[in-house]
Amino acid sequence: MAKQMSILPFTGKLGPLIGYKRNGQYFLRSMPQSVQQTAATRRASRRFGIASRKGAFIRKAFYPHLDIHCDGGHINRLNRLLITAGDHHAALTGFRFNQHTGIDRFFPVAPRLLSNGILNIPAQTIAGYKGMAALEVKVIATRIDFTSRQVVGSETATLLIAPDTTFQETNVSLDVPGEGSLVVVFQVRGLYKDGPSNSRQYMAADIIAVAAPQVPKYAKKRTYPKRTTLLPKLTYTYAYPAIIQLE
Repeated sequence: MAKQMSILPFTGKLGPLIGYKRNGQYFLRSMPQSVQQTAATRRASRRFGIASRKGAFIRKAFYPHLDIHCDGGHINRLNRLLITAGDHHAALTGFRFNQHTGIDRFFPVAPRLLSNGILNIPAQTIAGYKGMAALEVKVIATRIDFTSRQVVGSETATLLIAPDTTFQETNVSLDVPGEGSLVVVFQVRGLYKDGPSNSRQYMAADIIAVAAPQVPKYAKKRTYPKRTTLLPKLTYTYAYPAIIQLE
């Protein structure tokens, strides 16, 4: 490892050298002559590739709807979570796009997704925050088909809540039809009188629920009435032995 002392430092590959940045300083290292991969490293590389592609897909699905600044490490955090989760997408529940603040700072009683597609926000006391005129709550529901990597549909709902008040129980209907998993993000940000706060302490966006794809209801087996076959009536003739009278 060598420190770059030039006026114009660089990052990336340059001939046999690789430039990179660490803790605000630029360094150099040489490329290895050859890379030998074992079966285990190949499997790990394949898992990382799958997770990173899936992570990029999830981020792009939510970026257009998010109104907060994500922290600088959210990409790596999401990739690590996906590597361990595999196809168990429910493990995404609790992921924070801003690791510095979660929605529990504003809502001590967490919202929950009911089986009928209703997001229930329980009644609770909302704390007051100095200088804050309101809290903006935005619910983002996106149905994602992870198999085909398609965003089937999205729906958002926004609420304005006064701080330092008692919040009444509220239900939000999340009607996003189609195939795929329903991923729900709960976003909260503080609003001043002249606009939203840019402080990371007053911006939160967490994945609060991942509903598995609905199992299609197979058509009921058609039943037919029992078929009755009418046979023609038969007449039987029996032959009896002759009766012999003895004299």
